[in-house]
Amino acid sequence: MAARATLSPGSSLPMSSSLAGINDGVSVTLSPDAVPFSPLAPGDREEMGSVAGQFSHYASKLRSLRAGDPASLKTQLNLLFDQLISENYSPNHNIRPEEVCALLIHVTRLVPLSQEHLVVKLCQLTHHLLNQLQVIVDEQTLDVCVCYVVRALAVCSLWTHSEVLQALSTLIYGNGPRCNRHLIELLGDGGVLRLYSDPSQPDMELRRAALTCMANLCLGVPGQAFLEDPYRSVCFRVFLQTLQSPKPPDAEELLYCTVIQGAVKGLQSSLCGGKWRFGGQEELGALLAVLKRLMFQGCPGVCVEWPSVLYPTPLPQYETCSAPKPPEPPQNPPTQTSGNKKKKSRGRGRKGGGEDEEREAEPRLQRGGRGGEAWSKTSVLPSPGVPSLYPLWKRSSSDSEFSDPEGAAHSKLRLFHGRVRQGVLLCLLAVVKAVEKRTLYGYWSSFIPDAPIGGPPPLTLLTVVLKDPSPKVRACALQVVSALLDGSRQFLGVAEDLAPARTSYTPFSFSLATAVRELHRSLSLALLAEASAHTLTQIIKCLAHLVCNAPYNRLRPGLLSPLWRQIQPYLRHRDVNVRVSVLTLYGALVSTQAPLSEVQLLLTHTSQETGLSWRQREGFSSPHTPPSHKYHNSHTPRGSHTPGEEEPGVPWLLQLCVSLVTQPKDDQSDSEGPGGGGATALEPSPVRLEALQVLAHLVRGYFPLCQACLCELGQVSARCLRETDPSIQLHGAKLLEELGTGIIQQYRPDNSQSESCRVPISQVVQFWVDVLSGPLNGALQSHQHPTLQTSACDTLSSILPQAFTQLPEKSQVLCVTVLLGLTYSDNSLVKAAAVRALGVYILFPCLREDVMFVADTANAILTALDDRSPNVRSKAAWSLGNLTDTLIVNMGCVGEIFQEELSDMLVLQMLQSATKAAFDKDRVKSNAVRALGNLLHFLSVSQLTRPGFQRPLEEAVSALVTTVQSEATMKVRWNACYALGNAFRNPALPLDSASWSGDAFSALCCVVTSCQNFKVRIKSAAALSVPACRHCYGDAERFGDVWRSLAAALEHSEETQDFLEYRYCSSLRHTLTHTLTHLLRLSQSQDMPALGMSLVMEEGRGFKEHLIKYLRGEGGTDGGRRGGGGGTDGGRGGGTEGVGGTEGGRGETEGERERKGEERVRTLGETLERLRSLCVDGREEGDEGRDRGEEERSALVVVAFLEDVLRSCEELKVSHSD
Repeated sequence: MAARATLSPGSSLPMSSSLAGINDGVSVTLSPDAVPFSPLAPGDREEMGSVAGQFSHYASKLRSLRAGDPASLKTQLNLLFDQLISENYSPNHNIRPEEVCALLIHVTRLVPLSQEHLVVKLCQLTHHLLNQLQVIVDEQTLDVCVCYVVRALAVCSLWTHSEVLQALSTLIYGNGPRCNRHLIELLGDGGVLRLYSDPSQPDMELRRAALTCMANLCLGVPGQAFLEDPYRSVCFRVFLQTLQSPKPPDAEELLYCTVIQGAVKGLQSSLCGGKWRFGGQEELGALLAVLKRLMFQGCPGVCVEWPSVLYPTPLPQYETCSAPKPPEPPQNPPTQTSGNKKKKSRGRGRKGGGEDEEREAEPRLQRGGRGGEAWSKTSVLPSPGVPSLYPLWKRSSSDSEFSDPEGAAHSKLRLFHGRVRQGVLLCLLAVVKAVEKRTLYGYWSSFIPDAPIGGPPPLTLLTVVLKDPSPKVRACALQVVSALLDGSRQFLGVAEDLAPARTSYTPFSFSLATAVRELHRSLSLALLAEASAHTLTQIIKCLAHLVCNAPYNRLRPGLLSPLWRQIQPYLRHRDVNVRVSVLTLYGALVSTQAPLSEVQLLLTHTSQETGLSWRQREGFSSPHTPPSHKYHNSHTPRGSHTPGEEEPGVPWLLQLCVSLVTQPKDDQSDSEGPGGGGATALEPSPVRLEALQVLAHLVRGYFPLCQACLCELGQVSARCLRETDPSIQLHGAKLLEELGTGIIQQYRPDNSQSESCRVPISQVVQFWVDVLSGPLNGALQSHQHPTLQTSACDTLSSILPQAFTQLPEKSQVLCVTVLLGLTYSDNSLVKAAAVRALGVYILFPCLREDVMFVADTANAILTALDDRSPNVRSKAAWSLGNLTDTLIVNMGCVGEIFQEELSDMLVLQMLQSATKAAFDKDRVKSNAVRALGNLLHFLSVSQLTRPGFQRPLEEAVSALVTTVQSEATMKVRWNACYALGNAFRNPALPLDSASWSGDAFSALCCVVTSCQNFKVRIKSAAALSVPACRHCYGDAERFGDVWRSLAAALEHSEETQDFLEYRYCSSLRHTLTHTLTHLLRLSQSQDMPALGMSLVMEEGRGFKEHLIKYLRGEGGTDGGRRGGGGGTDGGRGGGTEGVGGTEGGRGETEGERERKGEERVRTLGETLERLRSLCVDGREEGDEGRDRGEEERSALVVVAFLEDVLRSCEELKVSHSD
């Protein structure tokens, strides 16, 4: 096994002396000089029987040797090294890393650098042990051994350097940051690695070894530091320069492939070893250009002038072939784009073209995949100008053209080229993950083609997917395409081709839409042609990423229908992973932009034969007959009727998924998986889990089509909850939650669905009675599976409030009792879900007036607000906001009785806890300030007069003021503004005399003029309009400050640096105008100087213009007169989000706007009459000084202003009627 013992011609070791001093029981040739035989002891023989024992035996012999021993030392080292190298080790062998490190340190002291053969064997031993045992050496061993090999590179002959570099690469693997002492020697100017990795280095093996060392230096180990950026940049530039350099003319192709592999691996390590920043656009473009070129390494017939740098541009890149090629006509009418108007004839000379591939795709699939017959109808090579990726070694039907050695060489070369392409694509995948998505969008046209519009087809990732002979390479290309598509929804959302195509120019949205269509076309072709199960899985996953991110509601219909039907046969593929990926794709189809009319038609009208005929089980109908009676409920109304069919049947996809979850697997379609061969064996767990997820997506997006099977789906969930697999149980609970949420969506006030199409309340009640009496109780008490408990709590929170009221009392008590108990769980996930569910229940009409339930829920929430988990505190703050919402509702419904029954101490605790939470993280703070506003609104006069409430009251208002003026997220700030306005609604608060009221008004005035976010301005302006009495605004000075702030905000309401804020301009101006008219209505004589001075200035003219629009009923929403600034908990199934009410906004008819405008004019007329009376009263009282005269003059200015406004409104009304 010591295959590398002889290192150069003529070197040999004397056999007669090789046994001197070594008594290890090995078979040797006897000689007079041999050591007498002595048998091993039984214990030693047993120890030698294992690899670990042999390693310990030889290692102990090595450790017993000392430098400076007799001449036999060299012979002993040779033999012991050979014995250690000859063994095959694995990490399973009980060999401790400490023993390996100690051995390496010792042998470096035994082998002098003058003994080059021993140095090479030592390096081989180092690589052999560390590589096979997967040992990363400690810092001391690293330092000693790296010093040794660096000195060996400086001292030993050149023929040894390849083995020395291999040992170095193994030593520094994962140890790059620990090599600080040696980095200058290795990577500094003139460093040994930079010397050997330079493109001018003639020895390709040394270049490869040096590049491998640099790649291992850059390799990052999770949990440890990465190589310093300056040295990582040096390595990156070396790798990139290596790839950019041409192949030396005298270099062997195989060795050159290994050099490229080393550089590509190094690039990948550099990009994955911590956050990477490219040195400008040129560096990224150069890297992408060289990777794109190497994607086609070794592909014959590719005659392309590759650019050295790719630049971000939506235009086609610079690739040009030496001869033009006829354009490829579209094949499928549904995917044909408007840009493909010319049709070219199918010439005979087109070999490897897209037309031939499509035509041959189905026969090729029947023959078993990518065979030579499909792509090579003749052995004649194409003209050099036509790019063809069909391999030369598959173009000939005869194997006699090459001799056996030549065939082996060609096979090896193909293998190496395939490894290069695979490594390049993995490196490109690392680039896609390391570079910001927004930056990559500019390079999409280089890797993702749009529809062919003439000329030669571009060379892109899809070319590799369609034509590369290696399934591993194709799979890697698909992974890159998936990574590009993942998270691109915002970018692809611009795509649109609903409008007719323009002839003068092509909009970017249309180009993007054609790219989406080309992705569909190419991946569809790849799906037909693929034979490898692994690559087939990647194709379907890539399609799922495309479906999840493409804006089908902005594209012409027809893309999803062919795909929907094409993937149906793969539902019975023998490979489990393929079937799972098909279900994932169906899940993406029914969840993307749901509901889509095209998908709805596919669900109801697609023939079930392909998808269900092989799943015929008891209880499922024939595809030619109506669905089974068990899926029809006479009490369940039909919804979403499609044209031509009044009552569509149950979606076939739903039936299929139910059968996959509940029925025994079809032995004809699946030969693997657990329990294979048994008649009652169910589908493999991954298939069942994915089917349950598809059911959840289907219920979420297309509930009207699924509601006919409500009870049956509930039974499926119950069956899943009874199983022992926690994953199946979890997905069964999630399906229940989706069913409950779908029912809640139907009963929302803003749902336009008619009442006859909803699930009847009686059926909803029966559904939940069955659920609550089933295995859900066991899931709620499954303490060993907290994730299942969490999902069960979410399921309880999805009960329809109207149905909860009609549940039996024992069921209601069960829900409440279990949730209250789980709020004290040790698991934070369970506790958070239980607290959130209580926050939903507190809004139920049958529970919110129950003082005992409110008190119990409040205590549970307050306990959770002090939890260590931020997630628990966030859910608790949301629930506290909902609880305080019910306090305000009960004030109006129940009256003071509820306030008196609720404990003052509990209210005080809620106020203090909410104040404390207002200084927590933003996700907690946003709902804590909402609760503070409600509590300040709820406080009664008796509570405000108690000494115990004085300080908490001041602290609560101070927390709101601080939040309004802070740099928190905008959601937190507008909730705080709304909370102050909510507090102002409490008439018991002494706004005119309290010390904190001035700070509150000042904070709102500051925000309304200076905040960059218009929604925060709207909330602050709305809050300033809440006080109903003049004395609430304080003295004339404060009133004037409020007026001037609002007038200045209105004058500058269009000034913003964020273009997205312009959509709120109308709403902001509307709210500001409303607040100013409110102040006019409340103003007194002492306020006239401030108002008059403002109205005669420039801001007065702007106010007049907006006031006329306001009086005519024009303008946007009144962002905050009604509604709340409540936050959401990020979940569904209950709770309010607090959307401001509308006033003159969306959804109003012309008559409603006119009536509203007339009411505003009447109110302003009353204000005008009141101000006129102030002027008259001032004259009757006589001149009381200069101040009184100034007030009178200012009042006249205000009166004149209002008269002018009303006159203008009347004139506009007359002109409009004419």
